[in-house]
Order: sequence, then C-alpha cells, then structure tokens
Amino acid sequence: MSKTIIFVCLGNICRSPLAEGIAKRYCEEQAYDFEISSAGTGTWHIGNPPCENSIKVAHQNGIDISMQRGVNFDESFVNKYDYVVGLDDSNVMNIKKLGQEKVYKLGDFGFEGKDVPDPYFFDGFEGFDKVFDMIDVCVKNLLNDIKNNKI
Repeated sequence: MSKTIIFVCLGNICRSPLAEGIAKRYCEEQAYDFEISSAGTGTWHIGNPPCENSIKVAHQNGIDISMQRGVNFDESFVNKYDYVVGLDDSNVMNIKKLGQEKVYKLGDFGFEGKDVPDPYFFDGFEGFDKVFDMIDVCVKNLLNDIKNNKI
C-alpha cells in the first residue's frame, strides 16, 4: 500500500500546488509509490487553479500544475494521510487546531526549519523562482526520508 502525503499552505494556489507538482514528478522519476495531493487551510480559492506565477515557474521547470484546483484542508482531512506537511508555522498551527496530531514542516527538510515564504504577496514574478527552489530541495529530501523510513 502506498504512502499518502498532503502538502498544505494557506490558499492552495501558490506553494502547496508547487510542492504537489514537484513531488509527483520526483516520485515518477524515482519510482516511489506515494499518493501526493495538496490543500489550503483557507477557503478563498476552493476550485480555483494555481496562481499564474506558480503555473509559470512550474512550467519553466518542466512541471504542469495548471490542472490542479484549490482544495480546503478541513476536519474531514484529519488523520487521513500518512504525512501532513505544512509550508510554514502558521499552516502547521492551523492544521493542528483542526485536530491533526502529527504535522511536518517542509522547511525542516533542507532549510533548517525556515518557513517557505508565501509568494502570493510578492510584487510580480520575482521571488517565485526562489520559492520553487526551496520547495524543490525540501520535497526531495522529505520524500527520500519517507522512502528510507527515516520518518
């Protein structure tokens, strides 16, 4: 049975869709049998595609996230995944408030526990590439740790 992993940010239109896309591609490349998804703790973007700049930076890196749609991480998601991964401290706290006992923080897998900054509030495209690179490193480290039973 495959492991289930969900990446959670605030709106599910910037960071967590990138994490989902990166993770799916890496799992395919490494033949990892993981089920990957993403969601947001907020409800503003349910059903919406990822933001234009996330789609663009993913495309520049050979990943298509354009078909993803925003999903809300609510009480029905609690304890349904093997690994719940928040993109920043606020996301982790919001997930735990819903009753999820174990939550990982993506920045703990390559960036010394730093938050992955929310690029939605950036002025223009600049910075999305840095966020992509940070997510890319952390997602690969996380997936390798799961595959190697380190977490």
